Amino acid sequence: NPPKPPFGKGGGCALAGVRRLDDALADGLAARAARGRLRQRHASHHAGVELLRDGRRFINFCGNDYLGLSDHPALRGALAGAGRAGSGASPLVTGFAPEHAELEAVIADFTGREAALVFSTGFAANVGSIDALLGRADRAVCDALNHASLIDGVRLSGAGKAIYPHADLTAAEQALQTPAPRTLLISDHVFSMDGDVADAAGLARLAADAGAHLMLDDAHGIGVLGPDGRGVAGTLDQAALPILVGTFGKAFGCAGAFVAGSRVLIEHLVNHARSQIYSTALPPAVAAAAAAGVRTAQSDAWRREALFERIAQFRAGARRLGLALCPSDTPIQPLVLGDDRTAVAWSEALAAQGQLVSAIRPPTVPEGTARLRITVSAAHTAAQVDGLLAALAATQDLPAAS
Repeated sequence: NPPKPPFGKGGGCALAGVRRLDDALADGLAARAARGRLRQRHASHHAGVELLRDGRRFINFCGNDYLGLSDHPALRGALAGAGRAGSGASPLVTGFAPEHAELEAVIADFTGREAALVFSTGFAANVGSIDALLGRADRAVCDALNHASLIDGVRLSGAGKAIYPHADLTAAEQALQTPAPRTLLISDHVFSMDGDVADAAGLARLAADAGAHLMLDDAHGIGVLGPDGRGVAGTLDQAALPILVGTFGKAFGCAGAFVAGSRVLIEHLVNHARSQIYSTALPPAVAAAAAAGVRTAQSDAWRREALFERIAQFRAGARRLGLALCPSDTPIQPLVLGDDRTAVAWSEALAAQGQLVSAIRPPTVPEGTARLRITVSAAHTAAQVDGLLAALAATQDLPAAS
């Protein structure tokens, strides 16, 4: 006799269960769409800051390629010249290649740390590190606008947590008074949706006074801010900032991420960070390209100069238009519009004029703060920034969504 299906005759119950799941999920998607929050992917072909999507050309003002390195010949050459495309295993098996070791040495030197550990993504770096450093008896003190990966890392660790209002050092200091075997004070350095910069020196002082350990995610600052583009690592040494996280997917034009700190910290993460231990290592070719991105960012100081010229140009133009940008001197220049559908309408109106700017809506940002997240790159020309400003001027009179 043939084996019986697991749920009912002919598997009918199982099929009905799948249909019920799909129906429920479809209802959720419809509700999201009705609120102007449905998100979709679009296959895009990039050529510098120009982008081809759905047969149309755009100027990209919503990416994170802050120094314009993603198609740099040095990175392309490193990618093509690497010995293997795939690592073939996790780092503790056979996946750790000479390219990974070289990248870790390059980023440790760049950040002034004793050692570094490469992860496949920034999400993996944050989740794996926090979970490896905190247990249920420990405590995390976190900025309210921290990145999702920092939030999820704390959740996964099971540690107690205190969330202080954004950038409120007085509240952070109060939260640090609760004793725990180990406490991490955790914050973004540059906040990805607002573009503002944490008071890193103030946070370091609070952590030192409370016997806590400071962890900063400098994904959007490294390569761009600080002396020689070293980000927060250029202003805080290893003693003040023992746990530094950064990515290669923003200013360095590639992919992957790192944690940098003491040799002991890195060895602890090698042995305890589950997102590192149980995941295939970053492709060696990508690691080689990332190292080339770090070196090029170091040597091409003119890129940072060009970037800040374009930022100043954009902010001055927005001021003339009466647009209330968030107070940011970083490449992230948000224009908060409030209503979700209004943000989508502005994004669509800009797209119709050849300017690609994403509408960012909850839950990525707090309720009532939907926005255009405008980002500037060193690869943008002055004429392209003027083109965006002209498109914004033409969009200003768009009626608010009802």
